[in-house]
Amino acid sequence: MKYLSLLVIVVLSALLAAGNASAQSPASYPTRPIRMILPYAPGGSSEFLGRILQPKLSEELGKPVVIENRPGADGNIGVEVAARAAPDGYTILLGNSHAMAVNPTIYPEFPIKPLRDLIGITTVVDIPGGVAVHSSIPANTIAEFIAYAKTRPGELSYGSAGVSSVQRLAFEFFMAKAGIKILHVPYKGGTGAATIALLGGEVKASPGTVSSFIPHLKSGKIKVIGIFAEKRLASLPHISTFAEAGYPELTAGSWLGIYAPIGTPRPIVDRLHGALKKVLNDPWVLDRLAQGEAIPFTSKSPEDFTVFMKSQTEFWAKIVKQVGATDKW
Repeated sequence: MKYLSLLVIVVLSALLAAGNASAQSPASYPTRPIRMILPYAPGGSSEFLGRILQPKLSEELGKPVVIENRPGADGNIGVEVAARAAPDGYTILLGNSHAMAVNPTIYPEFPIKPLRDLIGITTVVDIPGGVAVHSSIPANTIAEFIAYAKTRPGELSYGSAGVSSVQRLAFEFFMAKAGIKILHVPYKGGTGAATIALLGGEVKASPGTVSSFIPHLKSGKIKVIGIFAEKRLASLPHISTFAEAGYPELTAGSWLGIYAPIGTPRPIVDRLHGALKKVLNDPWVLDRLAQGEAIPFTSKSPEDFTVFMKSQTEFWAKIVKQVGATDKW
């Protein structure tokens, strides 16, 4: 009888283990909450997008998606946390062009390589960039700002999302072409922190994502003088692009995409890819993205995202070299 009881215990343990394994299998994914890491502090474009995706992605996957801000080191801390997480689909990363395509050149010694250590599931949106100035600056256009800056060499400062943000690189390129020099003040935590500094008058200008500026325009504390995009924005039709002002190279915005740790099972990657594409076609999501001038931009497959990532990394490597950017810039 003792041996029979032992046999029953063994069989039940085996069945329980099999059940747990089944519950965690790709076919049943997800069975518990998923964390979405944002490598920047609240207030910027990552937060703006993450809060739009969160409820609908939770609904589509059937489990809560929990946002976790992990700012620091120019976005590298959050990227490393995501890359070192278990490759089981329960940690995903909302990465942007800054952290994923620029930082590999700016920080060559950083141990995490996005193309090697993370799987790009799909791009999500492209957000146009721009330059905003404090209301105390008597300039409403790019030309007026250049003229104003030239009369005050060494007096003005601008804030950015960090040493290697795509908007900072674009702004440095612009200053070199325009013949002006403005002191750079990097802020930890992304565009949101730099925008707050601009609102308070700590700096007089800031290149960033338009979605970070729009909520504050009605206050009258800041104003946008130019847009980094191929064409004018519907929400700001009176603001010219830098291309219109004579800087055709400056049309790049800031794209964002979803990543998972390398080794994540392909069925889970495909599940996330399909869920994200559905979410980005949801009318509620599209309406809120439009309010921040975020343009839906999805990859046909993870492989297409990888090709895009490689081309973007090469593109920004050239810009980094042109403006002489380094991690101690």
